[in-house]
Amino acid sequence: MSPEEWAGLTLVFILGAMSPGPSLAVVLRNSLSGGRRQGIMTGIGHGIGFGIYAFLAAAGIATALSIHDSIEMMLKYGGVAILVWLGLIFIQSARNGAKENIQKNDVASQHRQGFVQGFLIALFNPKILAWMLALYTPFIEADVDIETLIAMGFLGMTIDGTWYVTVATVLTTGDRIKKLKSMSHIIDGSMGILMFIFAIILILGVF
Repeated sequence: MSPEEWAGLTLVFILGAMSPGPSLAVVLRNSLSGGRRQGIMTGIGHGIGFGIYAFLAAAGIATALSIHDSIEMMLKYGGVAILVWLGLIFIQSARNGAKENIQKNDVASQHRQGFVQGFLIALFNPKILAWMLALYTPFIEADVDIETLIAMGFLGMTIDGTWYVTVATVLTTGDRIKKLKSMSHIIDGSMGILMFIFAIILILGVF
């Protein structure tokens, strides 16, 4: 790939990371409910998941998706399942009410949960699937070598992870987190409903 193509791919990754969708909703929710570290772990998990996705797409998955309906349907309903799962978690959290403190023995578990949620939503986010097919495929050449494939995946992981970690860090800087935590149950409920909406949109094939 030429320097110009790498620059174009970088811009595509940046715009993709910054666009709103289920991924941003999960990072925002985890930052508010679990604090900075959980938000950062969610961002890191998302970045790694996205890097794997980018590598697989560059290796030919994007082309396979456009040819084989069964693969597309598998990812589609996998995405629906993940969105519904997250929606149920958020709604349950909203029903438990606002939490001022987090028990110490739950901290490590919540951080792992944030990482897993970020990782899974990156792999099954319907926005990412549509975006890969529309914008990423033109950068993939038939004779691309393995080094380029790895570099493309690493670039996507770095940009995506950096963006969401930055969002989590900025959101939890200063007194913002204290003010927002008092509204965590409302935010959780809203995010849960948003996950269900994204799942319905994916089923209807809007993405």
